Amino acid sequence: MNVGTRGSSLAVVQTKSIISSLSKITDEEVKVNLIKTTGDKIKDSQLYNIDAKGIFTKELDKAVLEGEVDFAVHSFKDLPTELADGLEIIAVPRRESPREVLISKYSWDELPEGAEIGTSSLRREAFCSYHEKNFNIKPIRGNIDTRVKKVIHGDYHATIMAEAGLKRLGLQEHIKEIFPIEYFTPAAGQGALAVVARGDTDKRDVLRKLNHSQSENEVIAEKTVLEELGVGCQWPLGVSARTNGDLLDLQSILLTKEGEVLSKVNLQGSAANARELGVEVAKRMMEDYV
Repeated sequence: MNVGTRGSSLAVVQTKSIISSLSKITDEEVKVNLIKTTGDKIKDSQLYNIDAKGIFTKELDKAVLEGEVDFAVHSFKDLPTELADGLEIIAVPRRESPREVLISKYSWDELPEGAEIGTSSLRREAFCSYHEKNFNIKPIRGNIDTRVKKVIHGDYHATIMAEAGLKRLGLQEHIKEIFPIEYFTPAAGQGALAVVARGDTDKRDVLRKLNHSQSENEVIAEKTVLEELGVGCQWPLGVSARTNGDLLDLQSILLTKEGEVLSKVNLQGSAANARELGVEVAKRMMEDYV
């Protein structure tokens, strides 16, 4: 089998974890194809100012569709709300932590007014305002270890990142503070991976064995909110589903760029009806601001 992945250190580590899991399922050798995406080539812009869907996935999806690779491994939150025709998410492996963390020599409450915070995420920028933090928000790009080094070297007072990526790269020693989900709600699908292949792939049975049903239900609920609202990274939306026995607790918050709450909805429903729960949350949110 051939797998496609971005060439970043995180993408490669994530792909290797999938290959390791596959080695316990099949004797078939898996070869890695590194593919550069549009998002990897753009270094000087806030992501929410880039008018392009799937900037971290498009080239990988093209390779899958054209048969250059059998499947691709994506960070779930990078996926566009609608996959290209012919593609399917075959599996969602066990999810890593979805939480947000602070990288800084300061604690969150110690950061001074006007502190330079590096982020290219409109959601993270809006949450800083939501919590009445008068920071100087500056763009920051680069892979995870590059962004960590920029804070360590004093280019920024702090940055906010996903805990999952730091843990996967063994960089959790740089985490100063972990934010509760309720305080700093993450992006839909954060911490999860997606194994994407053609809908007619003959590798389905093998790849499907990578699936973790609890993680799949969570990201289905979260992504459904995103799809139903019709918003992408141009909107500050935080959404998180957490399994509670046979139930899902789904919370979602939509902010303005200035940090004002447009809608905040928390609902609980059956994990087996994850999509329906996401639809209901989105419906209630639209009633608040449309």
